[in-house]
Amino acid sequence: MDSNQFNHLVIPLSDKFFRLAKSILCNGELAQDAVQDLIVKLWEKRDNLNEVENLHGFTMRAMRNLCLDIIRKRKDETELQTDMEYSELNPYQQTEQKDLIFRIKQMINNLPELQRTIIRMRDVEGLDLDEIAFITSLTENAVSVNLSRARQKIRERILNENRKVEEMQWK
Repeated sequence: MDSNQFNHLVIPLSDKFFRLAKSILCNGELAQDAVQDLIVKLWEKRDNLNEVENLHGFTMRAMRNLCLDIIRKRKDETELQTDMEYSELNPYQQTEQKDLIFRIKQMINNLPELQRTIIRMRDVEGLDLDEIAFITSLTENAVSVNLSRARQKIRERILNENRKVEEMQWK
């Protein structure tokens, strides 16, 4: 692969790399570093990239693996930072919404690694099940099952929290 092909096929994927890295690493600066590292590694291996059948899937899997390596080395995930606008909500609703988002992020962070990765790829990144299957080296059915289980765990935890709050209000 020459530099024109690389610039045309790989560099445009940088935004997707960043979003995936940020969803896994929960840190924008680490995600940027990971993207740069991946691009350098891909550039160094550019001669072999012509042999790759699914370049998008291959590079996304490489990004995922690189992020997991970073997590293993650092062993301290930080929380996902999001900038959300709540222009139509009053301050009380904004606080409630932010609190719910924070709790859901905590719940996602407490999921097993595979479920956490899959739910982020699907619900944050918007990747298709076949892409997630390729990236994670799982079957589509396994991805679907893990995604369903992750969502079910989140749903149950939210319902349990709401039930506890209601019980406290009635006492």
